[in-house]
Amino acid sequence: MAPVGTSRRLRSNRYYGGYNQQALVRNGHMQALGFPDGLLRSGKPLIGIANSQSDLNPCNAHLGDVAEAVKRGVWEAGGVPVVFPTISLGEANMLPTTMLFRNLMSMDVEETLRANPVDGVVLLGGCDKTTPAQLMGAASVDLPSLVLTGGPMLTSRFRGRTLGTGTDARKLADEVRAGRLAPEEFFAAEGCYARSAGHCMVMGTASTMASVAEALGMQLPGTSSIPAPEAARKQAAHRAGRRIVEMVHEDLRMSRILTRGAFENAVKVNAALSGSTNAVLHLLAIAGRIGVPLELDDFDRWMRDVPWLANLRPAGQHYMEDFHHAGGLPALMRRLGDHLDTKALTVTGTTVAENVAAAECFDDDVIRPIDRALGVGAGTAVLRGNLAPDGAVIKQAAASPGLMRHRGPALVFDSIQECEARIHDPDLDVDENTVLVVRNCGPKGYPGMPEVANLPIPRKLLERGVDDMVRISDARMSGTAYGTVILHVAPEAAAGGQLALVETGDVIVLDVPARTLSLEVDDAELQRRRQAAAPRPRRFERGWARLYEDHVLQADRGADLDFLVGGSGDEPHGGDPYATPDEDELLRTDADLAGRRSTGSEATA
Repeated sequence: MAPVGTSRRLRSNRYYGGYNQQALVRNGHMQALGFPDGLLRSGKPLIGIANSQSDLNPCNAHLGDVAEAVKRGVWEAGGVPVVFPTISLGEANMLPTTMLFRNLMSMDVEETLRANPVDGVVLLGGCDKTTPAQLMGAASVDLPSLVLTGGPMLTSRFRGRTLGTGTDARKLADEVRAGRLAPEEFFAAEGCYARSAGHCMVMGTASTMASVAEALGMQLPGTSSIPAPEAARKQAAHRAGRRIVEMVHEDLRMSRILTRGAFENAVKVNAALSGSTNAVLHLLAIAGRIGVPLELDDFDRWMRDVPWLANLRPAGQHYMEDFHHAGGLPALMRRLGDHLDTKALTVTGTTVAENVAAAECFDDDVIRPIDRALGVGAGTAVLRGNLAPDGAVIKQAAASPGLMRHRGPALVFDSIQECEARIHDPDLDVDENTVLVVRNCGPKGYPGMPEVANLPIPRKLLERGVDDMVRISDARMSGTAYGTVILHVAPEAAAGGQLALVETGDVIVLDVPARTLSLEVDDAELQRRRQAAAPRPRRFERGWARLYEDHVLQADRGADLDFLVGGSGDEPHGGDPYATPDEDELLRTDADLAGRRSTGSEATA
């Protein structure tokens, strides 16, 4: 670690180090928190701890204790910790979808970092959108930054069976609709559904983004999968607090870590995990903030030959607790070997290769060896065609092999509400060959792109034993979900995409191996439909929803806001209005003052 008093002046010292009126105000107010006189003038790094704890977000409810452990590590390493709150995005409670507020949370993080005198930051998140939002905001400022996710909850158990959050709620609900499970049995599972604080314990979006943060090099090795209640989580937090102080002295900023090689590693790790399709959106957005070129087709190209190694639900059998005790992400990354850019730098100050060199796997069923992979190239596939000219995605490991090539008539719903109202009607004209289509659920259309693309299977088909169908939408799907679901169709219907022109009965052709998604309607007819379509009126007149609707980009560009792409840097807006040419203007020696008096007397005489 570089010694305090290094020749590179820290950002915080520009705020606190001077002897002028504003320095008195700043130091004086901070002393009201109990900081002793002179501490903030000492040159010790001021470390921000961005805490997304909230009682409205059970996944992140324990982060206050985690923040305390980070603080202990910061103090030990010679830094000064300060905790600040951020917006908290909880999947269970927020409507219409947390994705609507991801970009807002990123702005919260970015502007807080720019406006305040912190030298580095530890980002505490966990629930689906909190981790990418914090990464996006911090990337825009480009300070030394380190991610510490809150960890998965403990695996739930109910009457002798394990329950996976999200995944089993869907399975049990389908059993009720099919008449195989009594409603009272379904609701009895509530008390066992979430066993502790922490995010979902399956490889949903939260676990995916925690793993992605580690694969990007932004989280200490092996820490993304530690269960939330375990003591090892706080021990990891203590180490994170120590490490961020070292990173500040090393000036190890995000832009040195988040290279194109780092993004390639994250994409390939996501494939090996059979991770959430939401990672596509988030990685595109993070790359846009840090200025790394990343396109939708990179995901398909990089994932094609990656072995699927993590046997985790919803696509596999095990849970995050099992994954962690099997060796976690370092063991998986070591097994991926040459698939990765092992020279990529990480928050440890060392490379991926150095971080995972000694990693061991303790359960070959949870983290498979290469020669026993669950599949190869089973990650997210990118589809194109006249129905999705800018792309759509499918999670291959969650899909039914028999539906990967499919041709069938469309059944179109103009909203998710219409779908929910009609889908279980016994007179609905639908069978297992039908392609269910729901539109107007994209970034602009809903707004915010909710996780509704895995449309429910009609009850009358469930009763016949049909448990999967081809479903197409401009919406998203939860990482805990499953099925042959085509997502993120771009452009979305509300932005004038071809999805808006599909009519019930039109034939749709899906060919995942060929990466195509086509509508068998000729161009002249599509043009006629487009000319006949009514223009879409503005839906929102004020507030965040208005700003979002006006500026959100399409899914193939990460659904960020157009004016947020790129970085801001760490200078506050307009600079420091209290800056003076002489930072020590109010600190004068007796000799200096005597000299002034003498000069003044001579002038008077």
